[in-house]
Amino acid sequence: MKNNGLSVQFTREQRGGVFALLLLMLFTQVVYCFCFSNSVFTKEEDSESEKEWLSLQGKIDSLKVLKGTERLKIYPFNPNFISDYKGYVLGMSVSEIDRLHKFRSKNQYVNSAEDFQKVTGVSDELLAKISPNFKFPDWVKHKAKGFNQTAFYKKNIAMKSKIKILDINQASKEDLMEIYGIGEGLSARILKEKEKFGAFVSMDQMGDVWGLSAEVIGKLNEHFKILSAPQVKKISINSLSMKELQQFPYFRYPLAKEIVTFRSMNGQINSKEDLIKIKNFPVEKVDIIALYLDF
Repeated sequence: MKNNGLSVQFTREQRGGVFALLLLMLFTQVVYCFCFSNSVFTKEEDSESEKEWLSLQGKIDSLKVLKGTERLKIYPFNPNFISDYKGYVLGMSVSEIDRLHKFRSKNQYVNSAEDFQKVTGVSDELLAKISPNFKFPDWVKHKAKGFNQTAFYKKNIAMKSKIKILDINQASKEDLMEIYGIGEGLSARILKEKEKFGAFVSMDQMGDVWGLSAEVIGKLNEHFKILSAPQVKKISINSLSMKELQQFPYFRYPLAKEIVTFRSMNGQINSKEDLIKIKNFPVEKVDIIALYLDF
């Protein structure tokens, strides 16, 4: 290199420094470009996410508006039998519900909207809202026409005493659906439970049907019984293998294993008393299970 007629010479170290500086500048440019492009990509990605969120938020807001405009649909009901939950849904306060329950605990009944307000103390506004759905017994409606309340109750008692009792093992889906609280789903579930055993041997087996409340089971027991000896194929508890025993609904793997173990250590199972000696045997169901077994 020349400068004013003078030749400039770089040392080896200076040349190395210049080269290092060039590399640093190049590296800085690469990093800057990478970060900038990544930032742009992130912004674009955030923009897409934001658009999607705004779209969903619009739907959420519309649902909130719709929910706010929904009205509770109230079906006709007897105000004498308002539960805590029903009272809450209707808009009654805890004290108002308690006053009604205290009144009913004395075996007294409200027979009009005015009686209901007098007992509970609900506001005129709430009474006007819920009273159109009050449904009282016929004797209350016809009381002014000389309706005989005593005769009404005697008639209903007589009707209850004439309830037709059906064999649960002969009941159809439609027969079961006649029971208040049993719809198409529960009736199908009861029949499916019967199919697993071939037949029911006790009405206590209704407790094994998922979804049946104690109240519904009580009504089932009023209308259905085991009227004839059920035709069931009994299983030989002393000869079946562990795998075969598991096919019986009450015998799952752990219990089937205990049965086989008991047989190998004690010999044959000859009675209900022997069943009770088996580890983890469901003692509370021994009377039912025994009716399906061939000893």
